[in-house]
Amino acid sequence: MEIKDFEQALGRLEVIVNSLEAGEIPLEESLKLFEEGMGIAKYCGKKLDEAERKVEILVKQAEGEFAEEPFETTSDD
Repeated sequence: MEIKDFEQALGRLEVIVNSLEAGEIPLEESLKLFEEGMGIAKYCGKKLDEAERKVEILVKQAEGEFAEEPFETTSDD
């Protein structure tokens, strides 16, 4: 599954968690879902970190003015 945005990733992660918690799927499928979920969790964490840095940039502007500044991100995809 290709992740297109944070909300889609979070929705898929919720589906995976619910499936794993139900405990009604075979072990091999559970392991595949767990692996997918870990990848999605990493993606979501990265997106949240980027959002946090962006907020910090906006808040730390001189003279109380808010201005967006670009920041460098590293791509682990």
